[in-house]
Amino acid sequence: MDIYSFKKETGKKVEKFQSDFIMSRITKTQKDVHIGCMHLEEHGVIGYHQAVVPQLLLVVEGEGMVKGEEKRVTPVSSGDAVYWEKGEWHETKTEAGLTAIVIESEELDVSALSTISKPHSG
Repeated sequence: MDIYSFKKETGKKVEKFQSDFIMSRITKTQKDVHIGCMHLEEHGVIGYHQAVVPQLLLVVEGEGMVKGEEKRVTPVSSGDAVYWEKGEWHETKTEAGLTAIVIESEELDVSALSTISKPHSG
């Protein structure tokens, strides 16, 4: 499990075409991709299971905890991106609620994301 950031501070200013915004790149792929939005209510959980394909979880609202095969619990919040490899066991939980975009594909390139260090617990 790797933790990345797509917060505004990790993006790049775009001014091309008279634009004025910050873009935080997330991924690119040449293969089929499935993108969904998960809404976890209070005490919500995405149970411990294996990733069928590489998976990227983008927390857009709220906060929670994730764990991978090493079973270390890592807090996540808005702007954090969690990457799991194909076959990796993982789980996501929240006490207060969490909304996340999930991107799943046989080919995910996360090199554009900024790596961050998050404290583990448990």
